[in-house]
Amino acid sequence: MSLPVHNVALLTPIGAPAPTTSARPAAANPAVPFADVLAKTDGVTFSGHAAQRLERRGIAVDGPTLQRLDDGVRRAAGKGARDAVVLVDQTAFVVSVTNRTVITAVDQQHMKDHVFTNIDSAVIA
Repeated sequence: MSLPVHNVALLTPIGAPAPTTSARPAAANPAVPFADVLAKTDGVTFSGHAAQRLERRGIAVDGPTLQRLDDGVRRAAGKGARDAVVLVDQTAFVVSVTNRTVITAVDQQHMKDHVFTNIDSAVIA
């Protein structure tokens, strides 16, 4: 059995002080905590595509919005839905109810000409 190979780019050079703060810059818009939203495992999760749509369209997903979305998904699951559109305020979230995963999100500005296909339920949350 061979010893594990360490990535030298991740190691602190000998004699250098250990970093005390994160090298990541602060979030540009604290109203959209993507890391918190994506890390949430007991409620709904967001696919990579959905996260890109949220960011590109500037859709804020704060705590109350996430709670209402999760409630809508729970209600849809209780009725036996598999794929649903959950409307929260001015945003439509297309959700795989069985996986509890948001597939995409569309705000009112981009919803004008959209047709939602392959869904079996709609929930107003």
